[in-house]
Amino acid sequence: MTAIPSSSPSAAGRCAPAAVRGALLRYRAIAYVVGVGLIILVCIGMPLKYAAGSTAVVAIVGPVHGVLYIVYLAATYDLATRCRIPLVRAVLVMLAGTIPFLSFVAERKVTGMVRRQYLADAAKPATPGRPGPGSGAAGGVGVGAGGAAEATTR
Repeated sequence: MTAIPSSSPSAAGRCAPAAVRGALLRYRAIAYVVGVGLIILVCIGMPLKYAAGSTAVVAIVGPVHGVLYIVYLAATYDLATRCRIPLVRAVLVMLAGTIPFLSFVAERKVTGMVRRQYLADAAKPATPGRPGPGSGAAGGVGVGAGGAAEATTR
């Protein structure tokens, strides 16, 4: 039996920028939903349960949050395997869904890391010499003297 090389189409497909972008979008969406659900549960449901004796919010939001947390774990695992995030970091990101407000912080950090390390090359312009955003007319391809004169008179 021979192992599948890492350059195989199936391995390259899982780590392709489009696949990572999709996994990141799913992770970001579920991290936000789980974070909001946990805040509702802890900041509204628990005080109502213990101060007012009303268990309606906890009875509804608790199980929904539990199911969504399982989806959060799956989305985090999917993103971690696509981006080869170390196991300890992936587990810490998974645990962030259990602490109010921390899922938002973890989501921002993971999104920044994934965009820097895995999606930065895909965001570069396809044509060389083309100016990027904020580069102005200097160094641009196809901008003549008239274009530069118009830019300075505006």
